Amino acid sequence: MNKATCNSIFEIFQQQKLKPSTELIYSSNFELLISVILSAQATDVSVNKATKKLYKLANTPEAIFNLGINKLKGHIKIIGLYNTKAENIMKTCRMLIDQYASEVPSNREALESLPGVGRKTANVILNTAFGLPTIAVDTHIFRVSNRTGIAPGKDVLEVEKKLLKIVPDKYKKDAHHWLILHGRYTCIARNPKCFACSIFELCDWKQKKEYNG
Repeated sequence: MNKATCNSIFEIFQQQKLKPSTELIYSSNFELLISVILSAQATDVSVNKATKKLYKLANTPEAIFNLGINKLKGHIKIIGLYNTKAENIMKTCRMLIDQYASEVPSNREALESLPGVGRKTANVILNTAFGLPTIAVDTHIFRVSNRTGIAPGKDVLEVEKKLLKIVPDKYKKDAHHWLILHGRYTCIARNPKCFACSIFELCDWKQKKEYNG
């Protein structure tokens, strides 16, 4: 896909006025960090359900660390891989307290040093919490990028690099959320809603006509 077509796609997303924000519910950078760690291989709905009660009880590194791992597990057990996530969260809280004055760091290297935080999570934090033009490639963005031809790639890193290269600078800050919303509600994995797609004419997917009826 050429840059002109890509520009047109993101111009349409902007005109749709889709809310360019995560659907996770949080009130601080720390809450966002914990929610994103919990969201790996889980839905935002399940994370929000768990954190609604958790954050009322503990929403700082000190509070969650003092809560203890067993009580933390009790609050997040409805989320997949909760045992591993609880262990990572406890270790992350300890590191934030000891090394970062209980503040969420704003640089990639520091973020990725935290247990449970990989490149995708770091990108989400950098974009959503600190407003940096990063693009975190999740399953939705990977699918949309490959299917539409915006940024085809064999793995998430390749897709991320292509997106950063082709997406116009003025759209990079919001591109992450626009692509997720498009993948979550329109360009879904099975039976994509091509009949209701705002970028149908610009999409390169060869099978799109089959789903436009």
